[in-house]
Amino acid sequence: MEKSVINNYLNENKERVLNELLELLRIPSISADSKYKDDVIKTAEAVKQRLIDAGADKVELSPTKGFPVVYGEKIIDPSKPTVIVYGHYDVQPADPLNLWHSPPFEPVIKKTEIHPDGAIFARGACDDKGQMYMHVKAFEFMMKTNTLPCNVKFMIEGEEEVGSPSLGPWIVENKDRLKGDVILISDTSIIANDTPSIDTGLRGLAYMEVEVTGPNRDLHSGVYGGAVANPVNVLCKMIADCHDENKHITIPGFYDDVIELSKEERMEMAKAPFDLNDYKKDLNVADVMGEKGYTSIERTGIRPTLEVNGIWGGYTGEGAKTVLPSKANAKISMRLVPNQNSHKISDLFQKHFESVAPKSVQVKVTAHHGGEPVVVSIDSIGFKAASKAMEETFGKKPIPTRGGGSIPIVALFKKELGLDSILFGFGLDSDALHSPNEHYGLFNYYKGIETIPLFYKYFTQLSGK
Repeated sequence: MEKSVINNYLNENKERVLNELLELLRIPSISADSKYKDDVIKTAEAVKQRLIDAGADKVELSPTKGFPVVYGEKIIDPSKPTVIVYGHYDVQPADPLNLWHSPPFEPVIKKTEIHPDGAIFARGACDDKGQMYMHVKAFEFMMKTNTLPCNVKFMIEGEEEVGSPSLGPWIVENKDRLKGDVILISDTSIIANDTPSIDTGLRGLAYMEVEVTGPNRDLHSGVYGGAVANPVNVLCKMIADCHDENKHITIPGFYDDVIELSKEERMEMAKAPFDLNDYKKDLNVADVMGEKGYTSIERTGIRPTLEVNGIWGGYTGEGAKTVLPSKANAKISMRLVPNQNSHKISDLFQKHFESVAPKSVQVKVTAHHGGEPVVVSIDSIGFKAASKAMEETFGKKPIPTRGGGSIPIVALFKKELGLDSILFGFGLDSDALHSPNEHYGLFNYYKGIETIPLFYKYFTQLSGK
């Protein structure tokens, strides 16, 4: 399999390959919002048809307690290695809609400073429809050119953006047909379009919601203000007190299981190209903030965090309403590093939050979902194959990095299937994932389709089968 053959196929089919992705992006497959249920199913059906068209066998919408898993496979020789492709077809909510420069489910292509060849602006463009669909098109290429060197199985789910609650039981029920050698995932990023990288680890996640209740009704802030606890004020102080002056998390026991990286390991991380001024410029901030004693790269890769993802309470409409609210709420996520456990951290958070609440309010803490941190060895066959593939298409060897995000199911793959996951992402951190104006570079989309077949080639060769 030569790179030129892949490029010729891409050049001949570039417009079709792009238009097919745009069609998927027009479907608002928001798994977190029940009113989009039909659209999520519609997307699953579309992915199923695309796998059939590409040449996969036994393609089906495999039912779960939630949205179905799109499963398909191509077994060319049972003695050959088997690559299991994981991705997801659901997307994040598009709110706040007023911050989008174009409608989130009406994809448009625009040139940017980082993407001079153009980028697709739409919800799910990068996370994960664009990256997931690279695998479908790479498989199509190998089938059409008779160059598929090993077996492949597809497992595309519809609940990743809500923590994959149904995928765990589905994996347990389908262990027999999920036998394979490696999991291949494109749901992460590279450092830059001229600096390829492969994530060797992901942080875990503990996602919580808190509710603080004061008086039994909203009160007049003039009549009662200063005499009755204001739940919004109380909640803000409780959250603020979760960090000390060094931005160290104050929850007792929070760092007990954290494995500190050695000086040598931190020096290796520092070799990754990073310009703090460019970082601040991209975000339009005057300065960065984080745990004292660590760099920005370390804060987002090897250190745990606690962040408020949403907070509300009281009157937020137009104009003024002098009210002392009865309730205040917040959603809080904690990113975890290797050796931390999401269930333990959730329990520690709940006990802490309940213990520090003043008697003037009541506190309710709800754990929504979570996942465990993972680390992948750079000595594995899968990592070496991915590295060789990227080196061939990018012209330089990829840098091993630690990802700051979470893919909760990766740890479960290791636990239930005994397989490592290769985090073979092609997006950029600046692609506004989960934010308004999410986008995905055309360069990145096509580069992924070009590179993925080479992973199959090198994985088969290195496996010696």
